[in-house]
This record gives sequence, C-alpha cells and structure tokens, in this order.
Amino acid sequence: MREFSVPVLVDVPPSANCTDVVFQRGVDEPAAVVIRRKSGDAPGAPWEPITAAQFRDQVAAVAKGLIAAGVEPGDRVALMSRTRYEWTVIDYAIWAAGGVGVPIYETSSADQVKWILSDSGAKGAFAELESHEKTVREAMPDLSLVWRIEDGGLDELAALGADVSNETLAERRSARGGRDLATIIYTSGTTGMPKGCRLTHDNLLFTARNVAHGPLELLFDVDGRAALLFLPLAHSFARLIEIVLIETGTVLAHTPNMKNVAPDLQAFKPTFLLGVPRVFEKVYNAAEQKATADGKGKIFHAAADAAIEWSKAESDGGAGLKVRLKHALFDKLVYGKLRAATGGALSAAVSGGSALGERLGHFFRGVGIEVFEGWGLTETSAPSTVNIPGANKIGTVGKPFPGVGIRIAEDGEILVRGRHIFDGYWNNERATKETIDPEGWFHTGDVGTLDDDGYLRITGRKKEILVTAGGKNVAPAPLEDAIRAHRLISQVMVVGDDRPFIGALITLDPEALEQWKEANGRPEVSTTDPAIVAEVQSAVDVANRMVSHAEQIKKFVILETDLTEETGHLTPSLKVKRNLVMRDFAKQIDELYTPRPA
Repeated sequence: MREFSVPVLVDVPPSANCTDVVFQRGVDEPAAVVIRRKSGDAPGAPWEPITAAQFRDQVAAVAKGLIAAGVEPGDRVALMSRTRYEWTVIDYAIWAAGGVGVPIYETSSADQVKWILSDSGAKGAFAELESHEKTVREAMPDLSLVWRIEDGGLDELAALGADVSNETLAERRSARGGRDLATIIYTSGTTGMPKGCRLTHDNLLFTARNVAHGPLELLFDVDGRAALLFLPLAHSFARLIEIVLIETGTVLAHTPNMKNVAPDLQAFKPTFLLGVPRVFEKVYNAAEQKATADGKGKIFHAAADAAIEWSKAESDGGAGLKVRLKHALFDKLVYGKLRAATGGALSAAVSGGSALGERLGHFFRGVGIEVFEGWGLTETSAPSTVNIPGANKIGTVGKPFPGVGIRIAEDGEILVRGRHIFDGYWNNERATKETIDPEGWFHTGDVGTLDDDGYLRITGRKKEILVTAGGKNVAPAPLEDAIRAHRLISQVMVVGDDRPFIGALITLDPEALEQWKEANGRPEVSTTDPAIVAEVQSAVDVANRMVSHAEQIKKFVILETDLTEETGHLTPSLKVKRNLVMRDFAKQIDELYTPRPA
C-alpha cells in the first residue's frame, strides 16, 4: 500500500463562506474589474467591464429577491443554464440568501431534470431559456418559484427584493459558515440516475484557496490575469474554477456558445484556460487540418514533432542546441500563429476529466501553452491532484494539492482523504458509507499508481476493468485515450469482458470527416471504405504498441453514427455511458466475435 500527502497551505476559518470575497472586494476594490460580460452572442461583440462593486450589487439584488420570494436558509434552488454571466451572479446570490445551489445541465433530459428537482427538494429554479423553463415546469408542475433568465427574471427578483434591507441580507449571508451546505452537484449518471453530492462552503473554499495559492499560484499571480470559461458550470470542475477565479480576482468571462470559442479567445485574450482533453484534441486537429488544406501539412507535422522533441528534452534536463534552433524556427513559422489564434496571451491551461495523453501534453508545451493535467471527482470538490508550473510531469495528473492525502489500495484503487472530501450523498447514506471508510478515506473507484515523487498516474476505472475469457485484466481507458487522439475519431469504447479478445467500437468525428473528404477529393465515403478503415487502423496500431499482446485490440467496428449526449450515449461531461452503448450496439459487438464464413 502506497501513500503520499501534502501539508495544508491555507487554512479556512469555520465562519467563512463563498460569498465573503464578493462583498469584501466590493468595499476594498470597488472599481476593480472582476468580470467582462459579452454584449450579445455574436462573434466580435464588445466585452463590457463589470467592477467589483457592480458585481456585488447585482448579487445582492438577486439575493434580496430570493429572500423576498421566501427562500429560507438551507433551501435548495436549482439553476438550469448555459455558461454565462448570469450563472455566476445567480450562483453567488443563492449563497448570499443562505440557499443551496443545485446546478442542472442545460442539456439534461426531462427525466433527469425531474429526478434532480424532486430528489433535492428544490424550492425554486432558474431556467435560462423558454425551452428550459418548459422542461422545469413539466418536471415539477407544483414548483411555483421559477424565473427565466432570458425573460427578465433577474430584474423581477431585484424589484421584488427592493424592500429587503442591507442589514437583513448581511444577517442572512453571515449566518452561513463552513460546515453549511453550499451546493448539491449531481454526478453524470453513467450507470443510472445521478447521485447528489453534498458539498459545503468549507469543501469549496478549502479546495479553491489551497489550489490557487499552492500548485497553481503562478497562473493567478500575473499581470493582466484573465480566464474564459466555456465548459458547463453545472460540472464540478468548471464550478470550482469559477470560485478560484473570483477568489483570486482573475478577470472572468463566459462563452455560452461553443461555436464562438475560437473568436472569443482571440477577442478576450485570456491568460488562462480550463478545458477537457477533447477540447485540446480538437485544437490540435483543427490546426493540422487547416495546414493540410493549405498545402502545409508537412511543415505542420515537422513543427509538431519539433515541439514534442523540445518538450521531452526539457523534461530530461534541457534541449540541446540543434533542438533549440529547430524549435525557434518553428516558433516563428507555426507556434506563434497557434498562440495568436488563442488571443496571444494564453500561456497555460488546466485539463481534467480524462487523460490528455503524453503526445498532446508535450505538443502544447512545445508550442508555448503548457497544459497542467489534474484529477478528481465531484465527491472531492473537483480536484485532488494537479501538476505544478515548473514541475509538470507530463503523462501524470500531478501531486496531491495541499491538505490532500492519496493512498493506493492493495487492488490498485485510489483512495483520497482531506477537507475537500464531500459531506456525503444527498438522501443516500448507504452509498455514503460504501464510499467513505471509517478512517475517512474516500474510495474513488479509479485505479492508478503513485511514483516515488508523489505523482499520480490514472490507469482506469475499477468497475470498468475488463476480464477476457482467458483471464487477462485490461484497463480500457489508456487504449481509448490513445485512439481518440486521432483527428478523425470522435469516440471509442473498448469491449472484451468474458470474450476471447479485446475489441472496440469506434465513431468518426463528423466535422473532421467532412474535412477529410474535401482534402482527399472523396465527397462520398462509408465507414467501411478502405481508406477510412486504414486511418482508424493506424490509430489502433498506435494504441496497441502501448500494451501487451493480450491487451491489444484485435478487431474493431466503425459505427455509422457518433455517440453523443443527444443520442443518450454520453453524459454532459462527455463520459461514455457504457451500459447503454453495450445495450444499443449489442449486435455490432456480437459481430466482432462471430467468425466470418470462409
């Protein structure tokens, strides 16, 4: 059994809650710009500055409205919306009123919304659009407190709370402390209805402050610090980063429309970015495809190889003269253009959710945008480990952040302990007892290893370990991550439980496929086209070189349609719902193991 822990860096007093910084900065630095709000959804729309005083006043106005509407301390209030400025205002307003925020993905199904609203016992709900309001009202017809963001709901609340005094708000806000519940975040629900994770103000503040003033301090202690959020704020990872940005005074901006991320990056010019591996894969693939379409594919690939070579050399003690010269040449020809596409100020990003892959990690560091991988779960207030500027061990998810202990159990499961561990599952004490042992260790279900320096490497999910008919244990995640790095591939699910060998279901990225067709002069291709199969096979070959012969993928099938959230096969955080894919594509899986007639 291996264990590694890091001492607490920043203590958080028991009286502290998440709203303290908003109201204190409103007094101490009223004119400081804390948020930039985009005027409209169109690319190129101006970014209006929101000062600390303005943000505080808007949070206070909505909080007073909630108090006037009858929201009492501890009441749950749901929020179903895309990532936008109002999301952050509402989030802090619910806390200021003494309430408990319950985020709902704006893509959630009617059944999921009904479950979350009913299970949490929500007293009210915010809905961004008319369609969201309809979903909420159909899910809970008796829910009388529903405010639509796009239809003046916040203004209505502000007017309703006009007679609530500042003293009443201050009393309500200050009555909530670290032990009080701040939010219930429902897990993605890959194997059934989501479970509600109870996170306290102390959970969130302890995590945010120890991360921001510990391993990632250099990212938030720079002139002109700014961050663009585009991941769903309903996800614990993005939510925690929102708190980090508010706590550190980093200028925050939101992008609700994923199609606008590229122009918004150029216009807003962030210094810091939060993403999941799929985002970074798409950035790389888009750059590669554009270079190929412009007849500069060979130059791009040479530049990518040079970036990776330089980064690996830096990890091993420093690049030699030849590597440095080559890197400097491509910095002028290629890397500078890539950085310009992100606004020109971006130098660092944090990635979580799944493995980024060493090749991409080295590529982005070589380009000048270092990506720091981290790891955690909703139950651990999002992060538990993260890589550190100046000590980024690519291929790992870093060390525990201050105040966190990591233990590897005898069966390889990763156990975590610290003040960031959640308060348990809402209305599900049985599940709580099953995951938190008497010593306070949370059993994550992930499997991994710790090296001698305390860096964690994730090797898979305990429940997803496949056991072939021959008795070989296979972790699907490393294979899937490696294959998904190919520009044409969208999703991968490795199969082989109780089967004679390992197989895979693979889907194609629709956008990348269209670009491939145009580049190759092939307007019509099928998933069985030899050229497409060869492209996918090349990705499988790369993955297979990482594992033993018994773990290699022997056969695969390219599905006709992609696995998406809309089809019900992905969670909002882009995790594959394996049980549903197994059910819906049982025929294709069986065909992998059916001998073809001679």
